[in-house]
Amino acid sequence: MAENGDGENMSVLESKICQQIEYYFGNHNLPRDKFLKEQIKLDDGWVPLEVMIKFNRLSRLSKDFSVIVEALRKSKTGLMEINEDKTKIRRSPNKPLPELNDQYKAAIKNRSVYVKGFPLDATLDDIKEWLEDKGPVENIQMRRTLQRTFKGSIFAVFDSIESAKKFTEIPNQKYKDTELIVLFKEEYCTKKNEERRQNKVEAKARAKQEKEEKQKQAADAEMKSLEEKTGCLLKFFGDLDDQTCREDLHDVFSDHGEIKWIHFVRGAKEGIILFKDIAKEALGKAKEAHNGNLQLRNKDVTWEVLEGDAEKEALKKILEDQQELLKQKTKGRKIKGKGRGGKIPQGAHKGKVQFQGKKIKFEHEEGGEDDTKTEPASPKKRPLEEMEKEEPAPKQLKTENGDGDQ
Repeated sequence: MAENGDGENMSVLESKICQQIEYYFGNHNLPRDKFLKEQIKLDDGWVPLEVMIKFNRLSRLSKDFSVIVEALRKSKTGLMEINEDKTKIRRSPNKPLPELNDQYKAAIKNRSVYVKGFPLDATLDDIKEWLEDKGPVENIQMRRTLQRTFKGSIFAVFDSIESAKKFTEIPNQKYKDTELIVLFKEEYCTKKNEERRQNKVEAKARAKQEKEEKQKQAADAEMKSLEEKTGCLLKFFGDLDDQTCREDLHDVFSDHGEIKWIHFVRGAKEGIILFKDIAKEALGKAKEAHNGNLQLRNKDVTWEVLEGDAEKEALKKILEDQQELLKQKTKGRKIKGKGRGGKIPQGAHKGKVQFQGKKIKFEHEEGGEDDTKTEPASPKKRPLEEMEKEEPAPKQLKTENGDGDQ
């Protein structure tokens, strides 16, 4: 039996009734209980006992108005008032709710403790019973998944930092035979955030590795297909104009054959074109379109379809260039002056010879050089308190001490 302030004895049942009702109207539950907040607006804070006994946890203790009223009458907290006809109760106007500012939230957090290791089928009553001799606890939050299943961990709010500290210093705490993890909430949040950051870094690294592996596999497949090609290389040479560029070659063959690669240096007198299909056919169509006189910038050019050892040697050189380009791309470097477009930044060619070709766009790619910039910007970091809201509180028509928090 517990003794109240007036010297009267309070039974175990009466004590539980008081604790339950004072939880409903307490600092932790009332500010976030939409249903109860709506009720206290209707009649100057008074809530009919007829409404209160519809709350499951209270109704399981008692539905008898006289028993409930007698329990509250014996309470020594002074939190609750009973009306004259003993049919309504309210939180005492002399004990207003605290202002929910940052200072208050920090104070709550500083006396909150994280405890993990409870069985997933544990109930609130099980946990309350275990905490009974561990110090004055104001609130228990059973942490749940989005599917509302218990995660096996809680946040317990003690009445003071000293009580919380005393609880965390108890060595080798166990629930039945299971050893528990006990941390201040602040310490838990710090570790959890660091764990999330580390997981994010590792996930990003894995994604990058997977992307590079896919690129390599696609590139290897492309290289293998090139190695199997024959009759696709066309060599050109002659007294070429110094301004001859890759665009000139694309213009000549644009309607006659798809070019996959051009090995050519601006100012050089020779180069090699790799076609997707047979080079001889593309050359024949281009010559026919130009009446047999296929020139570059009005300069005569000799065109030769490579075969045998000459073809193998030229193809080997192209493959080496492509492999080197792939290595550079994997490292995230942007190779200026190279690409299918063959364009050189303004002024870049002044004073020295510029390379124009040695980049291939593989068929599996969509974006060219910009593919190296596909990582999305990191989202803004959420505040520590926000990150702890791992599951939304369920909508409820009435407060349940135990269906979520205490």
